[in-house]
Order: sequence, then structure tokens, then C-alpha cells
Amino acid sequence: MTQKTDQCLGEWIDREALAEAMIPLVGQLYRNNNVITSIYGRGLINRSVIAILKAHRFARHRIGDGTELTVHDTYPVLKAMSELDLGAASVDIGKLAIKFKTEANGRDIEQFVRDELAEVVGKGESNLHQGTDVVLYGFGRIGRLLARILIEKTGAGDGLRLRAIVVRKGADNDLVKRASLLRRDSVHGSFDGTILVDEENNTITANGNLIQVIYSNDPKTVDYTQYGIKNALLVDNTGRWRDEEGLSQHLGCPGIDRVVLTAPGKGDLKNIVHGINHTDITPDDKIISAASCTTNAIVPVLKAIDDKFGIVNGHVETVHSYTNDQNLIDNFHKGSRRGRSAPLNMVITETGAATAAAKALPVLKGKLTGNAIRVPTPNVSMAILNLNLEKSTDRDEVNEYLRQMAMHSDLQKQIDYVCSQEVVSTDFVGSRHAGVVDAEATICTDNRVILYVWYDNEYGYSCQVVRVMEDIAGVNPPAFPQ
Repeated sequence: MTQKTDQCLGEWIDREALAEAMIPLVGQLYRNNNVITSIYGRGLINRSVIAILKAHRFARHRIGDGTELTVHDTYPVLKAMSELDLGAASVDIGKLAIKFKTEANGRDIEQFVRDELAEVVGKGESNLHQGTDVVLYGFGRIGRLLARILIEKTGAGDGLRLRAIVVRKGADNDLVKRASLLRRDSVHGSFDGTILVDEENNTITANGNLIQVIYSNDPKTVDYTQYGIKNALLVDNTGRWRDEEGLSQHLGCPGIDRVVLTAPGKGDLKNIVHGINHTDITPDDKIISAASCTTNAIVPVLKAIDDKFGIVNGHVETVHSYTNDQNLIDNFHKGSRRGRSAPLNMVITETGAATAAAKALPVLKGKLTGNAIRVPTPNVSMAILNLNLEKSTDRDEVNEYLRQMAMHSDLQKQIDYVCSQEVVSTDFVGSRHAGVVDAEATICTDNRVILYVWYDNEYGYSCQVVRVMEDIAGVNPPAFPQ
């Protein structure tokens, strides 16, 4: 028994040592080459030894055949990558390691990695993009999470660069309060880094990002060029204007080139769900909507199901966490039922997600109805998709298909998959996927299927918004393995 105990500890120490050796390689690839590394979708940048080891352990759920992924598999991949002067890329070293085991065909790890990443090998000098200035108009729940993600992804500074936020001044110590809200979050925890406040110059410096705080009550009055901001991408997350006329006010400001709305757009505005219709964005599109959190959560799963089984019709019921639009205690609200206390009640309300889904995926037009129930939780929601299909199927086939879509399809950043009878809503706080299929909850009878999809309606949605922003700015790197 003592021998086995010592062996277990020894193996753990060995894995820790290799994980420690991976950290500087991950950092160098990111900062010097703009290479983003992950293990089956779990990012490795700025992660601890334990987080890296947990990512390896997590991978067994994705591989699905009992195969264990260890640092002994991934470290050689990472080491080989570090010697290739790579151009910008997003590389899943977990998937590469598993692919090496099955498709090496006699090649050593160095040659295999070189062949797999041939498109960006020796392209380090191409990482000379000057970066795209970003302005956040509004600094609420979504605005602050966008700021966190943008700061985390700064890298060498040639991607999206957060340059300014625009807010209405709420108090004499407004800047300190804004910085405090960025630093501390009751749902998502503390900011991972350092924050400095310069009240004299109205700036916040977060992990080396100098962010100008601009106070304005009118979007038409700001000259962004006086802060050195040019050709910027402005993200309006106030929800105050949702049509082309209102959002065009931003385009009249010097320094602003394009606008992204973090809410469903009205009129003829393109509603973009990344992974579904982001290729519809053209250089001529000056204003884009990133749709809603619920639309982003359901459309990727709906597309996957429709592609394989065909959707005749269905109903979407959203069980949604309460939002800042509701009242803490009973008080007047212009919306039906929303005036009742959000922490004390389940509140039936409308959702436009079922209708909005057809804007991103026209094949669904007229096929879906929808409703929503606001519940007393601060974050993470669930969409229940009750669908009638063209083809008969069974629970196992549906679940396995969605697991494969989460692992290997073009929707792997949008669809995640979990198979556990113990998960609850708080387990999905911080999920970077648009939605997570709960396989244990799937119900299927003949041509009728009911799917339960969790989604972090704040963070997961914000990740989708950033993906749209990266496409607009042309800073979305190629992903490997292909």
C-alpha cells in the first residue's frame, strides 16, 4: 500500500513539473506569435498548473472512448510548436496530441506538428497588424465582461485594443466606482490582474491597457480622435438604440468606423450569431447586431438538429435569470409583470428569441414559438427546445450527434456538451460557449425531441460578441487542427 501511495504522489509531481514547463511556452507563443492554445476548448493562456492539469482531465469527456489525455501527450506538441516561428493561430494541442496517436503514420512529433500547422509555419513576421481600436459605449453587465475578455485577449496588442469606455457621469467619484465594478463582480469573481486609476486624466489602466473614460450624455458629441482613437469599432451595450437611425449617431463621431449592438437589432439590421451567419458580414456593413443571449444559445443547436433530422416546428421555453431591467421589490414597470420583485418571483414574460432565430437562420422562419420565465437567480439560464422532427430518432443518437458537434464541427465554439446527473446552473458560470447541451436531460420519442440547453447569459454571450468583433476587425486567426 505504501508503495502505491508513493507511486501516485510521484506521478502527480511528475505531471505538475511538466505542466509548469508548459506555462512559459504557452505565454511565449501567445505574446510573441499571437498563438492561442487550448485543450479541447479550454484555454491555457494565463492558467495555473492545476488549471492546466484539470483541462487534461476534462478532455476525457470530449474524447469519449475512455482515452486519457496527459501532459506527456501535449507537452511535446507545445514544444514543437515553440520552435516553428508560427503566425497567428488558434491551436487545440489536446486534439493535435490525440491526432498524432492515430494519424502520425511514422512521422515524429516535430514533423507531424510542422505538417499540421504548415499554413502558419514561418509566418511570425506576418503578425504585424496594428490592432483595431475598440470603444465600449456603456459599462454595465455586458460592457464590463466585454472589457475583461478584451483585456485578457490583448496579447501583443495587434488584435482588438480596448481604448475607451463612454458613460454618463453618476457621481464625483464616478471613475473610482467604475474601476471597482470592473475589479469586483458578485457573479464572475475578481478581475484577474491589476487595475490602476488616474482621476486627473480619467483613465483606467488594466493589465497594461490604458483605457480612457469619456463622460457624455449624447453619442453625437464625442470626438474620439482627440484621444488618439481612429477607425474604431464601437460596441453599444446600452440597449437604448436598436435601429439603424439611432445607432448611426455613433458613426457621425470622428474616430468611429463601425458599430456593434449587443441586443437584437430592429428593422433591416443584420442579426449575427457567430458560427451561424457571421460570414454574411461584409465591409459595407457599418452597423451589426450580435442578437440576444438566448438567440445565440439556441440557434447553433437548432441548426445542428435541423441539418441532420430536419425541424418541422417547435416551441422554445426560456428559463432566464433576472436582469437589471427588473425591480428588486414591487414597483411600477412599463412591461407586463416585470414590476414584481425579481428575487422573489418567477415572472412570465415574452422573448423574441424564437422569432429572432429566423433572422440568423432563415430556414426556421415560421417554425418556432417562444416564451420566457424569469427566475430568482442572478446568472445562467436554460432554453428548453421542444421540437418535432422530419426524421425519427432516439435519445442515444441525438446525444452522440450533439457530442460530436461539440467536439469536431464548425460549431464547437458555440455548442458545448455535458453528461452528468449532478450539474446545476452555477456550474456553467463563466462558460465561453453560446450554449451547453445537457445530455442527461434529453427526451426523445420517435420524431419528437426535447433538449435542455444551459447558457451563461452574460459571459457566454459576451464571448460570442467578441467573436463577431474579431470577424469585423479581421483578427480571427485560423484554427487547428483543421
